[in-house]
Amino acid sequence: MSPALTLPTHERWFVDSAAGDWSFFLRPLPLAVTALVVVVAVVWRLVALRVDRPELPWFGRLGALAPWVPRLLGIHLGVALLALAASGAFVTPSVDDLHGVGGTALLLLEAGLGVWLITGFQQRPAAVVALALGPVMSMFTGPVALLECANLAAVAAFLVIAPSGADRHGAVSLSATQLRWALFVLRAGVGIALIALAFTEKFTNPTMARATLEAFPALNVFSIVGLQVPTDVFVVIAGGVELLFGLLVISGAFPQVAVLVAMVPFNATLFLFGQTELVGHLPVYGVFLALLVYGSNPATAAAVRWLPGRADLALAARGRVAPAPR
Repeated sequence: MSPALTLPTHERWFVDSAAGDWSFFLRPLPLAVTALVVVVAVVWRLVALRVDRPELPWFGRLGALAPWVPRLLGIHLGVALLALAASGAFVTPSVDDLHGVGGTALLLLEAGLGVWLITGFQQRPAAVVALALGPVMSMFTGPVALLECANLAAVAAFLVIAPSGADRHGAVSLSATQLRWALFVLRAGVGIALIALAFTEKFTNPTMARATLEAFPALNVFSIVGLQVPTDVFVVIAGGVELLFGLLVISGAFPQVAVLVAMVPFNATLFLFGQTELVGHLPVYGVFLALLVYGSNPATAAAVRWLPGRADLALAARGRVAPAPR
C-alpha cells in the first residue's frame, strides 16, 4: 500500500472502526511529534499575545458582520441538521442505520429542529434542544460517537450563551462577558473534537488510519511530488496536524491565519468524499466563519483568544456568564 496523507476528515464516516492501540502512540515518533506540536502551539499563542490588533488588517471589512454571527451560526447548524435528516443520518453521518418508528421520529425531530434554527425564532431554546441530541445519540452508539458531534454541540453551546436578536435580521449586541464565554465554548468544543479525533482515529487507532489510506488512495497528496514515506509515518503526521489544529483553535491565537490555513485541508477532502464530508463539516465551517469575523474586528479580536481564569470560572459557577443580549 502506498503511503498517503489523511487530511482532516472523520474516518469513521467512511471505514469501520477498530480497537484502540496506545502502544502505537507510545512509540518515539508519535511522542516526539506530539511534543513538537504542543511547543508550536504554546509559542504561537505567546507571540499572538504581543499583537493587540487583527493580524491580517485587510480582512477588516469582515469584522462588520460581527452582530450577525449568531444568526449565521444558527443557519449553519440548522442546515447541517436538516441535511443530515434528509440523508437518513442522526447528528453525525456515521449514525445512518435508524429503523422503525423510533428512528423515523428521531429524524423528524432533527429535521424540525433544523428548520427552527434556520428561521432564527427563539434561537436559545432551539440551541438547548440541539445540545440534547448528542446525549440522545450516545444512548444508542456509545460515548465515542459524542466526539463526532462535538462540533455541532460547540455551535449549539455558543447560541445558548449568545443567541441572535429578534430584529435587524438577527443582529445582536453582545456584552463583553457573553462574547468571551461564547467564543470560548465554541473554540473548546471544536478544539477538543479535533484533539480527540487525532487520538481515536490516528495516534491510538493506526488500523483505522491504514484502512482509510487503503480505501481512499487519492488522499496520497505527497506522492504527487514523488515523496515516499512509510504509511505509519504518515499516520503520525496526520495525527500531529489534527492535534495542532485543535490546540490552535482552543488557543484562539492569530485566528485569521489559523482559519485560512485550516480551510485548505478541510476543503480539499470535499473533492473526494463529496456530500457526506460537506454535511458533516457544515458546523465547522460556521465556527471558522465566526472566528474569522470576530478576529477581523478590532473591537472583538481580543475576545477570540480569551481564556478563563480562576475568577472567571467562579463567576461562571454562580451563573453570571450570559446576561440578556441587547
